[in-house]
Amino acid sequence: MNALSKTDLAVQILPFEERYASDFARLNYEWLNQYFEVEPHDREMLDAPKAYIIERGGHIFFARYGEEIVGTVALIVEDEASFELAKMGVDTRYRGLSIGKKLIEHTIAFARTTDKSKLVLESNTKLAPALNLYIKSGFKVITPNENSPYTRCNIRMELSL
Repeated sequence: MNALSKTDLAVQILPFEERYASDFARLNYEWLNQYFEVEPHDREMLDAPKAYIIERGGHIFFARYGEEIVGTVALIVEDEASFELAKMGVDTRYRGLSIGKKLIEHTIAFARTTDKSKLVLESNTKLAPALNLYIKSGFKVITPNENSPYTRCNIRMELSL
């Protein structure tokens, strides 16, 4: 067998379904509570992802390993030309298995099939593994968003599609 692990073969990326809304919240509350404080804008999205993201033209994807949802990521419409890549989280029990990489690769490939010309994201420099993944995926650091709804964000990145 080649260098692929069992995880690479077993992880499926799925689109949003209402039955996964609680997984979207669970996975994101987990990492937010681990590293930061949950902010009001987080709650808006996590408690009503269909209304806040899907119905506004965005997308949410999930990583399923076996029968369990172990990761998630969202594409939120930022403006006519951009999606914001946001709310990416992987269950702590499954970190280090390239699930985040599979999610971001799928999300970038999907975004390239839309009419958007770029992906942007906001993060924090304390999340080194995430930032390394974004850089390896082609994101470049740009000027931070002075109007960010998050106090924790101290870095902004962009990927041209």
